[in-house]
Amino acid sequence: MLDASAHIVIAGAGQAGGRAAEALRARGFQGAITILGEESHPPYERPQLSKDMLAAADTPITYIKRAQDWSDVLNVRLETNSPVTDCDADRRTVTTGDGRVFTFDRLLIATGTRPRRLERLEGRGPQVQYLRNVEDALRFRKSIRARSRIVIVGGGVIGLEAACAAAKHGCRTTVIESEPRLLARALPSLVSDIVAARHRSHGVEFIFGTTVTDATPGGVRLGNGAEIPADLLLIGIGVEPVATVAERLGLPVTAGIAVDTCGRTAAPDVFCAGDAALQWSRCHGRDIRVETWANAQNQAIAVAGNMLGEQKDYVDPPWFWTDQYDLNIQVAGDMLDSDHIVRGEPSSGRFSVIAMRGADLVGALSVNAAKDMAMLRRLLAANRHPARADLESPAFDLRAALK
Repeated sequence: MLDASAHIVIAGAGQAGGRAAEALRARGFQGAITILGEESHPPYERPQLSKDMLAAADTPITYIKRAQDWSDVLNVRLETNSPVTDCDADRRTVTTGDGRVFTFDRLLIATGTRPRRLERLEGRGPQVQYLRNVEDALRFRKSIRARSRIVIVGGGVIGLEAACAAAKHGCRTTVIESEPRLLARALPSLVSDIVAARHRSHGVEFIFGTTVTDATPGGVRLGNGAEIPADLLLIGIGVEPVATVAERLGLPVTAGIAVDTCGRTAAPDVFCAGDAALQWSRCHGRDIRVETWANAQNQAIAVAGNMLGEQKDYVDPPWFWTDQYDLNIQVAGDMLDSDHIVRGEPSSGRFSVIAMRGADLVGALSVNAAKDMAMLRRLLAANRHPARADLESPAFDLRAALK
C-alpha cells in the first residue's frame, strides 16, 4: 500500500478514470488523487450517448458522481478542460495544455479513444458529425428531431444505435457499410441478417460493399458511383487510442498501449486501463483493445488495486450489449473463426449462439435471452468446457456446467 504522502495522477476523466479513483479510495488509499480530463464534464458513462440521450429531447446526462462529490466525498482533485499534453518519465511529471505541471508517484493512463475522421468530407457538403462525447450527442439529437436526411457511414454498434434513434424520429436514414454485412467483426451472419431486417422494417436503407468517396452539395458520392442525398453525415468508422501520454513516455503505440494482466505498462509505476489499453484476451488468443463499458469499469477497478500493490490478473472476457429496437443483443468473448451452436429457435426472437474452437468455449451471443447470457458469461470467465450436446439443448440448465 502506498502511504498517505503519495500522489496518484489519472490522465483521463472518463469512465475508467472515474471508476479507478473510486476504487483507490474504496481500497483505503489516503494519499492525493488528481484526475485530469480533456472535456468540460466530470466523469460519465459513454453508452448513454448513443442510447438514452438520443431517445428524448429532455434526457439528462448521467454522471458517475455529482461534480462536487469528487472533492467533498472522495477528496479527489478533478481538473476538467485539462488534457495531458506532455509527460516526463524521469521527473515523474505530467503537463496539461495550459502549462500546469503535476508530479506523480503512480500514473494511470485512462485517455480512451477518439473517432477516426473522414476529413476529406468535412466542410465540403452536408454537415459532418461524430458521436463520441456529450456535445456530439446533443448535436445529433437536435438533428434527428429536425427529421433530417441522414447518411451514416459505418454499420457498427454506434452507427446502428444512431440509426435506430433517427428512424424512430422519422428521419430518412441510409447506412453505408464497406463490409458485405453488418457488424461482420462481432456477429455471425445469422444475427447480422436479423438486425438488418429489423432496421429495414423501420425504413432504414443499407448499401453494402462500398465506401463514401466524396461529398456533393446535396449529399455524398459512393465508390460505386451512386449519389445519396443527405443533410447530415454521421461518421462511425471506429476509433483510435489517444496515445499522447504513452508516446511522451517513449512507450510503443500501435494498436493500443500495451499492458500486462495487471495493467502495468513498460514504464515504471505507469499503468493503463480502458479503451486505450492493449490487453490479453484468452477468448481471442491475442492482445486486443476492448472498447466496452464493462471493460472501462472493471479493468479500471482491478488496475487501481494493482497500483496499490495488489497482484491480481484482470482476465474478464469482453462483453457488450446493444439495443436495436426490440432486440437486446449481448456478446461475450469472440464470435469469429469458430464453430457456432444455436441454442433456441431464431424465428422466436429469443435465442443464443455459442462459439466453440474444438472443446474450448470462446464466445457467446444472446438475442433477448439475458438469462442465457448471464450463465454463458460465467462459463467463459471460468474457462469451462461444457459438452456440445448440452449447449445445443435449450432444456439443459447452463448452471449445471458450472458445477
